[in-house]
Amino acid sequence: MLHKRIFEISNKDEFEVVALEVFQHQFSNNKVYREFCKFLKKTPKLVNTIKEIPFLPIEFFKTKDIVSDTITPEITFTSSGTTGTTTSKHHVTNLAIYEESFLKTFTEFYGNPSDYIFLALLPSYLERKGSSLIYMADHLIKRSGNKESGFYLNNMEELSEKLINLDTAGKKVFLIGVSFALLDLIEKKHFNLKNTIVMETGGMKGRRKEMIREELHQHLKTGFGVRKIHSEYGMTELLSQAYSKGEGIFDCPAWMRILIRDPEDALSLLPEGKTGGINVIDLANLNSCSFIATQDLGRVKNNKVEILGRFDNSDVRGCNLLLL
Repeated sequence: MLHKRIFEISNKDEFEVVALEVFQHQFSNNKVYREFCKFLKKTPKLVNTIKEIPFLPIEFFKTKDIVSDTITPEITFTSSGTTGTTTSKHHVTNLAIYEESFLKTFTEFYGNPSDYIFLALLPSYLERKGSSLIYMADHLIKRSGNKESGFYLNNMEELSEKLINLDTAGKKVFLIGVSFALLDLIEKKHFNLKNTIVMETGGMKGRRKEMIREELHQHLKTGFGVRKIHSEYGMTELLSQAYSKGEGIFDCPAWMRILIRDPEDALSLLPEGKTGGINVIDLANLNSCSFIATQDLGRVKNNKVEILGRFDNSDVRGCNLLLL
């Protein structure tokens, strides 16, 4: 089966071969993506490399059902959004693929989930339904098999006490939190953690003033007493994540790749080292769309990805033209 081969990719050549097969599968089975490709005059017969594959603007997930399968979705993940905004919907027809993707990736970067106690500080996600991040965190918590693992909403005192006690006892702790909540935590308590990985998932969610990554990470490093802040790069519309173990430099699993597009010409890719829009290839997203043009800004060098921020509304015109 194609999805099994996706998780067996071990080099660039294999990635290219499987990516082209996934493109053909999605062109054949995803009506929205097929019409988009035809509009650009790109068909499997005319596409011979991954750089020729069209990337679907991520905005399509707000207005269309992006599905490459006839099976009824097992779950629909939804994005967070401010009041009055349209949220994205990601219809997932095979949750086992998502689970395999995030478990394999986590194990590759951090080891067996059973080695950790997971403390999830994700209030903005817990307060709504349909979060793919909550689904992943819940799965990792259960995989840890540790009764100390769990979610935290507003009970900061309880979390602070548990975090200090576990870290002092030499337990391996994995604290994953949304940015504003981690800042709230260190305002209430100063830490000096020795055995804890602190991972921010991004986003102030309208709760705090936005700040650049360097500023955010400096606050968090000081507040938690750690040398590095880890990060996760994922989104509702994907089934894979990239991870950073510090300095905002991300690595992807073997079935995920990031390319950089020209911000002035959405159909042109830029060479290594240049800054532009982030295009994501996520082959695990087999039954949706694996080729997505995001609204994020970044650059790639030596297979390392730096996430720099987001385009403002005036800067995404290259993609917006393709929505017409």
